[in-house]
Amino acid sequence: MMWLFAVFAIAGGAAQLVDGTLGMGFGVTSATILLSMGVSAAAASAATHAAKLPTTFVSGLTHWRRGNVDPATFLRIAVPGALTAFVGAVVLVNLSLAAARTWMSGLLLVLGMVIFLRFGFNRRLVPAPRRGHTAWWLSPIGAVGGIVDSLGGGGWGPVVTPSLMTVTDHEPRKVVGSVNAAEFFVALFASAGFLTGAEKLENDMPWFAVLGLVAGGVVVAPFAARLAGRLPHHVMGTLVGGLILIVNGQVLLLAAGVAASVTWWVMAAAVVATGVVAKGSHVYDKAERAAASTPPTGISSQA
Repeated sequence: MMWLFAVFAIAGGAAQLVDGTLGMGFGVTSATILLSMGVSAAAASAATHAAKLPTTFVSGLTHWRRGNVDPATFLRIAVPGALTAFVGAVVLVNLSLAAARTWMSGLLLVLGMVIFLRFGFNRRLVPAPRRGHTAWWLSPIGAVGGIVDSLGGGGWGPVVTPSLMTVTDHEPRKVVGSVNAAEFFVALFASAGFLTGAEKLENDMPWFAVLGLVAGGVVVAPFAARLAGRLPHHVMGTLVGGLILIVNGQVLLLAAGVAASVTWWVMAAAVVATGVVAKGSHVYDKAERAAASTPPTGISSQA
């Protein structure tokens, strides 16, 4: 069984590397892996949030120590996000197993599309609201991110990170750091919500997978925080978004009764398309590096 533990440790490390540098990815990646193994939706989300507790604590603390966290932004997204995450977890454990699994795969597919378009085509599905630069908008963003995260097993980052990139003037490392630090409290309250249905999850919790995800994530978290802003975000984000789309797309196609042979060809085409888009997305990374090397004329934060 040690090989299985090692597989989950590697998966947890890879997911945390993406999450710590992009501000998104650990939850949706982990939940996607667990769903593909046949774990129920509620157990997959509960396991993912249990794994998030130590990884987000280490990641958030490291970001805080490196000055990547804006206290005001952190509070305005963490409080409403934690509260709605608790509500979402309570709702999920009371859904039927079949309905919850289909719902989660559909939600993860949407989140995968958000990530894929954000990094592969530099397009945001979350538009900037009117007067979005004002602090009032940060709390609703946190609230939406929290409930999506608990219902989907992940989604805090894909919802909150691009939104803050749009509605604040913070540099990317400040957004990523604030989102990562707040995610610990979102995971904590979501886990408390899942405890209300503990008797339903007791026999379905993949604790071995949780331990593997935690081990890999905790080891990688400090390094990911140090690499925030340095790795090719668009290439990495495109590959992660593509993976989430492929795995959850397969689940939904098979659930809809599409023939396995047809599903296989669709997934193969999706793999090729993801590779092509990822290769082309490096131009956005080049543009970001060029913009970062240009001396600022004046940076303000209105969060």
